Order: sequence, then C-alpha cells, then structure tokens
Amino acid sequence: MVDGKTKILGVIGDPIEHTFSPAMHNAGLNELGLNYIYLPFHVKEERLGECIQGAKAMGIKGLNVTIPHKSNVIKHLDDIDSVASMIGAVNTIQFIYDEDNESSNQDNGINVRTKGFNTDGYGCVRAIEEKTSIKDKKVSITGAGGAARAVAFQIANSGIDELSILNRNLSKAQSLANDLKINLESIGIDISINAYDLEELKRELSDSDIFIDTTPIGMYPNVDDKPVASADMLHEDLLVNDIVYTPMKTSLIREAELANAEVVYGYKMLLYQGIRSFEIWLGREAPADVMENALLDVLGI
Repeated sequence: MVDGKTKILGVIGDPIEHTFSPAMHNAGLNELGLNYIYLPFHVKEERLGECIQGAKAMGIKGLNVTIPHKSNVIKHLDDIDSVASMIGAVNTIQFIYDEDNESSNQDNGINVRTKGFNTDGYGCVRAIEEKTSIKDKKVSITGAGGAARAVAFQIANSGIDELSILNRNLSKAQSLANDLKINLESIGIDISINAYDLEELKRELSDSDIFIDTTPIGMYPNVDDKPVASADMLHEDLLVNDIVYTPMKTSLIREAELANAEVVYGYKMLLYQGIRSFEIWLGREAPADVMENALLDVLGI
C-alpha cells in the first residue's frame, strides 16, 4: 500500500505505454516486502534535463531509461560507469543521496549525485550463460545499432575468443569494431566485420558457437520475417539468441529449433537487465523467479 514513506523507482521514455518493466519490478518489490513502487514516466526529449533534476528533488531512488533517451541522458548525469561510457548509452540511473541530510535533498535536490549504468549487455550475457559458457567461444552478432553495441561490449569483455559483426551498413559495423578495439585493446580477441547477407551469414555461422540477432527482424507485426533463409544455415552445436521478445517464438527461434540448436528467448535479456538494475538500486539480490513469472504473465506467455 502506497503511503508517505513509499520510495519511488521508475522508467522514463517516449513513448512509454508499451513498457513491461513495472509488472516485473513491482512483483520483485512486493516479494521482498519493500515499501517501494515502480512507475512509468512519459518524458519528452526536450524535458529530459528537467526530468532528472525533478527526480532528484522528489527523492526518486532509481530510474530505467528507454528509447529515445539512452544516449542523450548522459549529459544530464554526474557520472557513468565504464561499460556505459564505452557503449555510449545508459539504461539505469542510480540516485545517490547524502544520508545525513536526506530530507533536504528530497526538497531541493542538493547533494544528490546521479550515476548511469548500462545493464542491457549484462542481461544478454547472463541469459546465454544459463545455457552455456561464453568463454573461448566464437560469437556472431547481426546488427550494429544501440542493442548491438551494448551486447558486443559486454560479450567481448566476457572471455570470448572471436567476435563476428554482420550488418547491412558495413560502415556502422566497422565503427562498432573500431570502438571495441580502442576500448578493449587489452582483451586481445579476434574481431571481424562482414556485410549482412545470407551467404556471409551462412559462412560465419558454420563455425560459430553462439549467434545473437540484435535486429528487429521478426518483431510483431512482421512476425514472418527472419534473418536466416532456413534452418539449414544453422547447426545443432549452435546457441541462438534472438533479443526480440514479441513474439517469444520468433521465426529465427523456430528455425533454430528445427536445426536442433539451443535457443535463448528474447525476454530473458529484458528480465536480466531489469534484475541487474534492481540490484544496483537496492543493493540486494533480486527475486529472479518471481520477476520472471510476472514478466511472462504481462507478456501473455
């Protein structure tokens, strides 16, 4: 029950009506018996700075950030962690209050620091590692946008041996590869780029251990679109992760199952990025099973 002591978490975006995060987070908060509530906030781009200042003034404890604010919000924050800095995007904001003077902070936002994190790549890696170790594997990624950047930086820093990036716009793939090499020069993994066409994809997947599709291909309502021609392009020793979660069984996932490949559903990345945010804000382990069940319920799965 909401009362005068209830603390606030939330998510900001434009639009925001589609968000599934409140169901997941509120289920976790309820399970732990915490007097918190997680709310969605519709924030236009031109009001983003005011939003962050207002959140400080109101004593909000944490925010998730979704489209289109993940990059623009950085200039409004006091600090960002190294992963978010490399990716150039933030999806989680922690508000750090002076505990000795918290009431005045809530009144006027004084002595409140904000720190940004990016938990998207963490969510993807944790979902994959439920099924297999990433260490010393060859990973192929399709796409070079924001989701691909988050996944690529996290996975490249997780002990893999080789990373292949395929994208229709080859210059974007080259830019991502260059950023990875500059920021992770001590990692020493083999990074290659290729144009995203069926022949190149088939060749790269033939000796890949893990395939991650970060493109929106197959997302509702275009559910029959798929990034591969058929199951013949896949193999049974491959793990296939499609980060699209509506529908849960995308065309790519269905082809992977026909090929007897291991699959990771897209909702798992959404779940684990949220769990990591939850743990950053509250400093305690999240009730993962409860949050997963709530997410599946709101997704209608």
